Amino acid sequence: MTVLRSDDNAPKTSWLAPSGTLIAVIAVTLSIFQLWQPLVGFFPAGTVPFEHLLGLQPATYFRPTHLSWMICLGILVYPLKPTLFGRYTRLMDVTLIMLVLWATSRVLAFNYQAIDHLLYGLSTKDFVAGVILLISTLEVARRSVGTVMMILGICFLLYGVYGYLLPDVVASRGFSFERIVRFQVFTSAGLYGAPIGIAAGAVFSFVLFGAFLQITGAGKFLIDLSFAAAGRYRGGPAKASVIASAAMGSISGSAIANTVTTGSLTIPMMKQLGYKPEQAAGIEAAASTGGQIMPPIMGAGAFVMAEFTKTPYGDIVWMSLVPAILYFTSVLLYVHLMAVKGGFTVMRGQTKAWQVVKDGFHFLLPILLITALLLQNYSPVLVGLSGSAAVIVASILRKHTRIGLASISKGMSQGAIMAVPISLACAVAGIVVGTIGQTGIGLQFTESVVSLSSGHLWLALFLVAIAALILGMGLPATAAYIVLSIMTGPALQEMGLALITAHMIIFWLSQTSNVTPPIALAAFAGAGIAGASPMRSAFEAFKLANGLFVIPLMMAYSSLLLVADNNWQSVILSGLLTLVLIVTIAAIVESYLFTSVTRMWRIIGAISAPLILVPIDWLRIAGVLSCSILIIHNYILSRR
Repeated sequence: MTVLRSDDNAPKTSWLAPSGTLIAVIAVTLSIFQLWQPLVGFFPAGTVPFEHLLGLQPATYFRPTHLSWMICLGILVYPLKPTLFGRYTRLMDVTLIMLVLWATSRVLAFNYQAIDHLLYGLSTKDFVAGVILLISTLEVARRSVGTVMMILGICFLLYGVYGYLLPDVVASRGFSFERIVRFQVFTSAGLYGAPIGIAAGAVFSFVLFGAFLQITGAGKFLIDLSFAAAGRYRGGPAKASVIASAAMGSISGSAIANTVTTGSLTIPMMKQLGYKPEQAAGIEAAASTGGQIMPPIMGAGAFVMAEFTKTPYGDIVWMSLVPAILYFTSVLLYVHLMAVKGGFTVMRGQTKAWQVVKDGFHFLLPILLITALLLQNYSPVLVGLSGSAAVIVASILRKHTRIGLASISKGMSQGAIMAVPISLACAVAGIVVGTIGQTGIGLQFTESVVSLSSGHLWLALFLVAIAALILGMGLPATAAYIVLSIMTGPALQEMGLALITAHMIIFWLSQTSNVTPPIALAAFAGAGIAGASPMRSAFEAFKLANGLFVIPLMMAYSSLLLVADNNWQSVILSGLLTLVLIVTIAAIVESYLFTSVTRMWRIIGAISAPLILVPIDWLRIAGVLSCSILIIHNYILSRR
């Protein structure tokens, strides 16, 4: 699960060594440490030599060690620009690494059982160590994730100190710097809280799984299979892009990374077929964004959701299945309508699906394995570890995909480097969550949302969607979800939504910034590949990905999620209602379905579609009937 940034933030390793050997060694040893931790838990106590070092580490030691390793690796992979400090640049980075290691040693040696720090505050050395860790975390987050991530963390830290100066509605009592540092660094509720714990556990194991998929060629197999399956249909490259992005999006964990990875292949082919450059960029961005919500692996945010809601990850996979299928059905529908309206032909000369399956069917085994294990609610950490091992074993089974120790080491190195932005984003999100818990601003924010929405759920959802867009302009989707769920989740629960439903809605809305103007990062990445206008590409992506807004509304106002109170029958019925809504919206937007849709029928659809969202049976039935009549009438016209 990697996160791509602009060229200014691209990894730079040349100042260390042309081969990046030092970075590779640090990254590989980090991966070995991460892989060893879940395995060593199966050994009986006392059987592991040097158990205090090599044994299973409790969270108090594991999380600081992981974050320290990530910070040091991040400093090396994303060094300071030489133009800032000239010849002292390398020295400053090395000095920062040494300070981080010293500060982490203070945290690991800290006596949490004593009460002196509660009575008299932190010692000077511990206070300095805490400040170093906070500053270094924010700095490496700036380098690897972006400036906005750092600014967000700083703002929340300053709020903890100076919040008493703000108006009463958002004011806090204010805390000293010492108490802020003590709470953030020397408890499990701030910097080393749940977000970094999830990043160090389940997320890292699946990042490594994704890296091995790329190294062994399994990722390429999924893309080739998508093209072989969809290429023979009208608009084939675009439809293959949607299918490939659904398969690859979960692996990359980033809509932007997915857009660049699959888009470099699919966008030129779409343009060659006849799609406009902005259409090709929009299709790829919308499809890539959907990869974050597609089971069985749904990006880092889904693992955070499982932890926050105390819901087994397998249950989240099941309840996400129908909404994800609906989203990709929506995107495919728009792609098909564009192809039909444009008169595009099928793609010629593509490899037959059977040949692709014949060459790479063994790569399906690891994916089937992790899906089965996740659905049986095995630990995500162990599932990711099992998937990584299964990919390597699968590649060895056949001669043309067999890899050696060098490739395995490369996969472990890439996996660790890919995890740096995720871990740093989660660490800063932990600072935000810690500040919210320490100051109580979450409760005040909840009251504000309830008050502004006047108790109307639809208005509260609108406010959450706006907040998601604003946060998403500068934060990764996972970080945006963490902040939103803490701040707005309780408000949605107060309005009657179940805990998991509220979090699932927020999780979906946190993806919208990738495809929504004015800052649509995935669409902008696609525009760069397509040579298209970034803003036009963003509007195309927004149109194609409108399911990110429509489907969460149906989650709130229907039985679309497989939660405790709903069964499969009610979920499927709600799914059919959502499908009617999606098709109607597509007919209105494209003025085409089976044939052209007249203005009168578009007006009827625009009036009828919102009725499906109204939780009043007779109005909803009226909306469904009207929309169904529109669809059937248009089909009959096309047959004539």
